[in-house]
Amino acid sequence: MDFNMKKLASDAGIFFTRAVQFTEEKFGQAEKTELDAHFESLLARADSTKNWTEKILRQTEVLLQPNPSARVEEFLYEKLDRKVPSRVTNGELLAQYMAEAASELGPTTPYGKTLIKVAEAEKRLGAAERDFIHTASINFLTPLRNFLEGDWKTISKERRLLQNRRLDLDASKARLKKAKAAEAKATCEGDLWNDEVDKAEQELRVAQTEFDRQAEVTRLLLEGISSTHVNHLRCLHEFVESQTTYYAQCYRHMLDLQKQLGSSQGAIFPGTFVGTTEPTSPTLSSTSPTTAAATMPMGPSVADLAPPGEAALRLEEVAPPASGTRKARVLYDYEAADSSELALLADELITVYSLPGMDPDWLIGERGNKKGKVPVTYLELLS
Repeated sequence: MDFNMKKLASDAGIFFTRAVQFTEEKFGQAEKTELDAHFESLLARADSTKNWTEKILRQTEVLLQPNPSARVEEFLYEKLDRKVPSRVTNGELLAQYMAEAASELGPTTPYGKTLIKVAEAEKRLGAAERDFIHTASINFLTPLRNFLEGDWKTISKERRLLQNRRLDLDASKARLKKAKAAEAKATCEGDLWNDEVDKAEQELRVAQTEFDRQAEVTRLLLEGISSTHVNHLRCLHEFVESQTTYYAQCYRHMLDLQKQLGSSQGAIFPGTFVGTTEPTSPTLSSTSPTTAAATMPMGPSVADLAPPGEAALRLEEVAPPASGTRKARVLYDYEAADSSELALLADELITVYSLPGMDPDWLIGERGNKKGKVPVTYLELLS
């Protein structure tokens, strides 16, 4: 091999000079050129952006794929530049088991028919989850990875180069200072030291020029972090949009399933509470609040519950229905948003009922002489 010995020796000398300068700075034996406050602020913002981007990326990956083994497998496939194999979602796997169970236990039995209906719903939920993971990966995870693997690597490279230029600059300053000190002490070799001072000044000018040029390049890259924030903000909006779509699909699928199961429940369990206050089936504490509200007997109408002030007054004037009131246990504390609502404390018991035209997600709650709207999701209906 043909080695350039002069270049090799020069590189070794530069490396040694930087190492000496760095060591002396650490021990406080050499002066260090400080960057201006604005530049330091840009560096701090860039570091913070990188650190939080990594954390958000990792946690989003956990959200989309909770299985750590599966995440490692997908990571390896990506690094090997191979296509990640299609993976069955948990919902689709559950749907498969339910369908097989229905086939073996009897698809015409009430249990088998219900298993089939639930399996179809779980299959749709699994497909919605698959679409959400795919969309979130493209619109959110990919831009974050591109920043960490592209822009940030470029910034890190230029920062390291700036650090080297800064060490060269400070080493040149130290050499010039020593040359001037030696020149002041010299008596008979003045011309020799004058040459050394001139040489050190020339090296300092070159080092200062290279440092200033590299500082400007690095500063421009660091200021580009603002554009990165704008891009990540757009990606975050797209992630929220895809997540909203996913949960809306899940909610719609479960409502459809709930209606299917509710329509067949009366035929299977004739005594189930549907408009009667004396259910012969087991307690409805396990029934969803939305279903309980939908089957609650209707009482007198209260029109226009929207205006808070008027609604609170008119609710007090409305008597509960003659039949259909229920006892409910409060699951969580709830702070009333306005005077038309009733504040709740966890584990307390209240009386609830529904009125015609009300939002199915709300009931009328009574505690002593206090009355107001309460969200059904905060309640467990008892009897």
